[in-house]
Amino acid sequence: MDDIIRRLRTPKECEILAKNALERGREDIAIQAKRRAIELKADEFGAESDAEKEAIQAVVAYEEALSRKNGKRTRATRIWQMIDRHGVIGAVERVVNRPDDAAGYTVLVEMGLEEFAFEVVVVNHPDLFSAKALDQAKSRLSAWQSDS
Repeated sequence: MDDIIRRLRTPKECEILAKNALERGREDIAIQAKRRAIELKADEFGAESDAEKEAIQAVVAYEEALSRKNGKRTRATRIWQMIDRHGVIGAVERVVNRPDDAAGYTVLVEMGLEEFAFEVVVVNHPDLFSAKALDQAKSRLSAWQSDS
């Protein structure tokens, strides 16, 4: 991570740097700034484990993808409701077990943020998820990687 990225303390600072970097043709810095913004936003949630932190980062990244797709700030309302009802890990389990929807992943790839897919969280922490969710996550990631 670039030193300038490490010094960013708020998501707003990250957004400003990302915008300026893109204007100067520095997509690498813009992507790092977006990643840092996602980390900072997720830190506000107060995750209790690495898996929860990665999952919240995935939700925040998904909101960024939705916002880009819709052309306006968009919250992942249904996912936040699932988190309230079923907890962070339970919500990720449900999302991954839904019928295939690659639209969110495609936008994450376009943004250079594919490491924030819910499926990656499942594969990184297989002991926290069902065998069905793990199989689904591995299958999707494999299919998506072969498509690219």
